[in-house]
Amino acid sequence: MSNDNPTIENASLDEEHPAIEENLKSRSTWLRGLFMLLCCALLSLAGFVGSFVVVLGFLWVLFTGEKNRQLQQAGQSIATYVYEIARFLTFNTEAMPFPFGGSWPSGKPEHTD
Repeated sequence: MSNDNPTIENASLDEEHPAIEENLKSRSTWLRGLFMLLCCALLSLAGFVGSFVVVLGFLWVLFTGEKNRQLQQAGQSIATYVYEIARFLTFNTEAMPFPFGGSWPSGKPEHTD
């Protein structure tokens, strides 16, 4: 019953196969996948470093009563870096994040796409 018109189903599958095969053999897709894996590792590292900056910032405020400007800048820079990685990983940009493309972010994110 579910196979009332097998010729139409088979025809549509045959039309899709060349595109699927082409996508599977695409060097650029696999290369992007490799960079995505590396970016995932960098994202984890950035999260660890960001957490360290958060703890240091809290301890600084706890003992001095003032915010540390350098830690704020480091936190902003890490947050922007995480944002850039997330945009690359979710296919919202083709621009690869540092160290694969561009430089280390120094301020708030820029929307260039």
